[in-house]
Amino acid sequence: MSSLPQNVLMGDDITLPEGVIKKIFRFGEINNDDIFYHLGCGVGNAVQIAAKEFGVKRSIGVEKRNEIASVAKKSISGLKNAQIIVDDIRNVSLSDATVVLFWFNDEQIVDQMTAKFKEETKDSIRILTILSPLGLIKPSKVNFPFFMTMKPFRFYRDLQEQIETIHGTKCLDFTGSWNLASRYVTEMDVVPGEYQRFVTMIQCMVIWINAWNIGVACESEIPPPVNAYIGILKEFFNLDLSNMIQPSQQN
Repeated sequence: MSSLPQNVLMGDDITLPEGVIKKIFRFGEINNDDIFYHLGCGVGNAVQIAAKEFGVKRSIGVEKRNEIASVAKKSISGLKNAQIIVDDIRNVSLSDATVVLFWFNDEQIVDQMTAKFKEETKDSIRILTILSPLGLIKPSKVNFPFFMTMKPFRFYRDLQEQIETIHGTKCLDFTGSWNLASRYVTEMDVVPGEYQRFVTMIQCMVIWINAWNIGVACESEIPPPVNAYIGILKEFFNLDLSNMIQPSQQN
């Protein structure tokens, strides 16, 4: 377990490969008329690529950590259409943005930024997210794990409608969770080959357990593969996911 890349396990400071960034930008139809913001830009790779290779009018990265932001500033040195803002993303005006890359998992931040997008951004803005759309807002375009959402926002009635529309099924079973996890790990291209199955296993467990906890898992009881993988992770890797499963959802 200690040999695994910790940023992959913890979801922190993942630097997307150049090819993945370009794939997201092509998906988001980024062009030279855009004003691009990367919220939580890290070392600034996406900001640099948007400015240099996609020729956007302005490419702005927002990063609150001074040490990381200084690296990002160096990466865009000499690019007149690129800028790094050192601040919390919740404090930065997005009124001129035409396209935003936003990849956060913290529920509180997602909720706060969704409200900010509703109130502050202009109609027709394209918001690019990874793994999931913004809450129950309907995405305008999907190529899992990439989502594009545009204003004016439209909303799903509930999670079941969202899952059915996006994934073509009214619920998520173990096999569906594994397939989503596998595609996510493959498309993101940040996990070395020797670790991919293991990380896919963990990601699958997280997806299925979340589905179970919010009542959209297909199964009426915890399926054998989930119990088996939970046992393997606990016995051999000292990673206990069983406490993530809400007893109130078990039948």
